[in-house]
Amino acid sequence: MTGTTHSTGPYRSYVYAYPHKTAYRPLDGHPAGRPLLRELWAAERKDALSLYLHIPFCEVRCGFCNLFTRIGAPEELTTRYLDALDRQATVVRDALGDEEPVRFAAAAFGGGTPTFLTAGELERLCDIAEKRMGADLSAVPLSVETSPATATADRLAVLAARGTTRISIGVQSFVDAEARAAVRPQHRSAVEAALGRIRDARIPVLNIDLIYGIDGQTSASWRTSLDAALAWSPEELYLYPLYVRPLTGLGRLGTGAQRAEGQAESERQAGPDTAWDEQRLRLYREGRDHLLAHGYEQVSMRMFRRTDAPHAGPDDYACQTDGMIGLGCGARSYTSSLHYSFDYAVEMREIRGIIDGFTTTADFSRAEVGRYVDGGEARRRHLLQSLLQAEGLRPAEYRERFGTDPYDDFPAELELFGRRGWLDDPAAPALLRLSPEGLAHSDALGPELFSPAVRAAMAAYEAK
Repeated sequence: MTGTTHSTGPYRSYVYAYPHKTAYRPLDGHPAGRPLLRELWAAERKDALSLYLHIPFCEVRCGFCNLFTRIGAPEELTTRYLDALDRQATVVRDALGDEEPVRFAAAAFGGGTPTFLTAGELERLCDIAEKRMGADLSAVPLSVETSPATATADRLAVLAARGTTRISIGVQSFVDAEARAAVRPQHRSAVEAALGRIRDARIPVLNIDLIYGIDGQTSASWRTSLDAALAWSPEELYLYPLYVRPLTGLGRLGTGAQRAEGQAESERQAGPDTAWDEQRLRLYREGRDHLLAHGYEQVSMRMFRRTDAPHAGPDDYACQTDGMIGLGCGARSYTSSLHYSFDYAVEMREIRGIIDGFTTTADFSRAEVGRYVDGGEARRRHLLQSLLQAEGLRPAEYRERFGTDPYDDFPAELELFGRRGWLDDPAAPALLRLSPEGLAHSDALGPELFSPAVRAAMAAYEAK
């Protein structure tokens, strides 16, 4: 079960789901064909499902963004999209059946920017979750993503009234020049006004996203953003390293913080940008230490929670948890044997085509694109989702679930992590947990656990 390891810098890949969506393939090419959702979910537990609704629209697209989203929604596209979402929800809920109780334990609206929708459209989105899917949004944790421009009082009032427990706003930087460098046109005054409206809405948990590694960012300017965020006493803060990916705005520009001052073009083409890696790692440590000194606990490399804050749901959106129902053309669904979604793209023309196709779909009864997950991959997912959290993995729980020991299943990987100083105590039998340096290197550690088959599928994927 051991895979080949790869020596890389600290910023190889953000592992927020495994297998990654670039390892998915059209299921009509699988020997079993496109499975019916009713058959796929028949043997699954349905007493603690997670529900995710995806809205693929934004008012602008940030230079670093490779998420499935498009700018704007002309010609009543949001109405057509919600119509399709309603049809999909009806079919999916029917596929879950009534042979046993169906219960949702958590819900989230993401994107894109869900609050791109109007207040009336957000009401309809909540109705789809409740009336079509049967999720009681007032009784379960509900997380919603927003942006400074779309966090308006009327939209926030709808979300608060419908039971939203957590609102997450992508600020990225409180320094206007850094926001421009990240191709995110915003002004600090607008960000502060949006944060004020969120606090006025009295949604229990506020999360603020910040990014480090932006062109021109210094320790002092990073501290400016951290302190500006802390002034709002957010219950959660996410600190993200900047990545420049193909087909994104920064990727097309061929510029960005990865081009460290004084580094020759030949050096940049020869391998990793070590100066940028060092800058991001330094800023990460400064941000981590600053938050720990101001009453926050570290939940993962990215996530920090105020020590007195309520938990608003599973950490990091439980992106790895079986029993995830995703609705919308950018959403993933997870069963114990298959992860599935719709087609994926980054380039705007391709995204528009996929969204248009979704809005005209009449039959949502089968899974279209995905990847089957066998026992070996399930072990990798469990190890990944546990190890990348600060609390770590209890080998006893792993043995109870799989009947094997993680040290036996992944000897080479865990030995490598221990040798690099990434494990808290490599010899500890009761708890497998990352050291502070291991958490700092999460984006290098996670990909080491990808299976050869998943690596090969990701490598063969053609970005579009």
